Amino acid sequence: MAMTEKRRALYRQGSGFWRMTAKWVLVFGALCLLDGGLLRSWSHAVVWPMIGLVLWVPFGIGVVWYPRKDQRVELTARELRVRRKRLPMEKVNLLHVARLWLEGRSTADDQPVREWRRCDRVVWVPLRDGRAFGVEFRDPAAFAKVFGAFAVAAVGGPDIVRARAAAETYPDPLPMRPRPADDAGSWPALLDIFD
Repeated sequence: MAMTEKRRALYRQGSGFWRMTAKWVLVFGALCLLDGGLLRSWSHAVVWPMIGLVLWVPFGIGVVWYPRKDQRVELTARELRVRRKRLPMEKVNLLHVARLWLEGRSTADDQPVREWRRCDRVVWVPLRDGRAFGVEFRDPAAFAKVFGAFAVAAVGGPDIVRARAAAETYPDPLPMRPRPADDAGSWPALLDIFD
């Protein structure tokens, strides 16, 4: 019988559906309690959960959550998963990631990674062929910390990273170009690398 090794996630980010739903329930639950307990009777307050439910589908799911559904990301030692797509670590330029992490900078701008605020931000993941694809994160500094430490360990440690970075040459990663305008509504060509 073959032993199957369970995937250990180094970093995981959900799509935010349950967080958004909990906030929705809290807001309309508070309105219900406020209306029933302080302003009017409980029979009038029952209307707030119904309003919340009716508005939750078009606005909660359609406007708030749907644009962020592709933010579901999982990083393991073997692959980076973005929603259902998989990118094997053999395609990722881990030496470049490790070098950037040790230098404390990113490919996107000159702002140090440790100073990144917790907000939606695209993190560019460099590939061995010179391309880079963007993945959107709610807490990009947390992902960069985990991914950078993993890359340094995978390459062999800080001293080996510095030695290999000085000796090896590889193309600077360039972000992939978006697809033509007639392919509206789809992700940019960044997911072509998964095919």
